[in-house]
Amino acid sequence: MSTYEPVAPVPYDPELEPGLAMFLDLVERIPLRADTILVNRDHFATIVPPLEQIVGDRPVDVEDRTVPGPDGAPDIVLTIVRPRELAPNAPAFYCIHGGGMVLGNRFFGVDGLIEDALRFGAVGVSVEYRLAPEHPAPAAVEDCYAGLVWLAEHAEELGVDPTRIVVTGASAGGGLSAGVSLLARDRGGPHIAGQVLLCPMLDDRNESVSTRQYDGLGAWDRNNNDTAWDAILGELRFTDQASPYQVPARMADLSGLPPAFIDVGAAEIFRDEATEYALRIWATGGDAELHVWAGGYHGFSGFSPDAEVSRTAEATRLSWLRRILRSP
Repeated sequence: MSTYEPVAPVPYDPELEPGLAMFLDLVERIPLRADTILVNRDHFATIVPPLEQIVGDRPVDVEDRTVPGPDGAPDIVLTIVRPRELAPNAPAFYCIHGGGMVLGNRFFGVDGLIEDALRFGAVGVSVEYRLAPEHPAPAAVEDCYAGLVWLAEHAEELGVDPTRIVVTGASAGGGLSAGVSLLARDRGGPHIAGQVLLCPMLDDRNESVSTRQYDGLGAWDRNNNDTAWDAILGELRFTDQASPYQVPARMADLSGLPPAFIDVGAAEIFRDEATEYALRIWATGGDAELHVWAGGYHGFSGFSPDAEVSRTAEATRLSWLRRILRSP
C-alpha cells in the first residue's frame, strides 16, 4: 500500500452529488457501529423491495432453492433467475450481495442480476450467506463457495454452460467474489470464467490513503469499515490468522486466478486496495482490467445511474462481459 499522507479527499463528480445525498439519506441514517449493526440491518431490509416488485413484468422465471451449505453448516438458499426464452448452454452469473458482510440479503442487487440475465441470455443465481457478527469468518465466503459448487454441479439441469460462470458482486460482494475465486483455485474448481469485483472490500487493515481520506465521509467510510471488519474477524483482525479467503488482500499468491474486472471510484475508501489487488494480479502475469472512475463515490453507478461517468462505467462493464462470455 502507498505510504503517501493524504492531504484532502478527492472531490466528487458534481453530477454524482445528488445521488450520494440520496444514498446517505436513505441508507446511512444511523452510523454503523458495533451496537447498531442489528438496527441498521433491520433498516436496510426495509429499503430492498419485495422480490415480486423487483421482477415486475420482465420475462423471467424466479425460484428459490435450498441447497447444501459447507460441511457441518446449515443449508443455504439460492434465488435463481431464468429468462423464459433461454438458449441451451447459457452463461451464468453468480451474484454475491453487498452490505459489509453484516447487512443485506440475496435480493439486494437482484434487479441488476435480472437485467444481466436478459441482456446475455444467462441464468442468474443470488446466494444468501450468513452474516457477521453472529457468523464470523469464514462463514460468509464458505457459504458463497458452497452455492457456487451447487451451481456448477447442476449446470446441465439449469441449462448452463459450466465453463461460462461469472462470479460478481459489489462492495462486500466484490470481496467475497474475490474470495470465492481464490477458493475455487485452491480447491480445484469449479471453473470460473471471470470475476467482477465492483468497489470490492478486500482488506481488513483499513490503513490505506483512501481509507483515511474518507474517514467520516462518503457512502461507506472508514468507521463503517472498522465496524464491519471487527464483526467479521473479531480477535483475528490485524493478524496473519485472518482467513485470506475472506480477506483476499491477505492472500500471498494471486497467481492462477480467473480474469478479473475491477471497478472502483477515485473518491472512495476502497480505491487503493482495489488498485493494489489489480497490480498484484498483473505481477503474477494474471489477467485483470482495472477502472478507477474520477469523482466516483462508493457504489456511484447504482445511485447515480444517469450520470455520464456511471453510464460509461456500465458500458465498460458490459463490454468486458461480452469479451469474457464471447457474446455478440
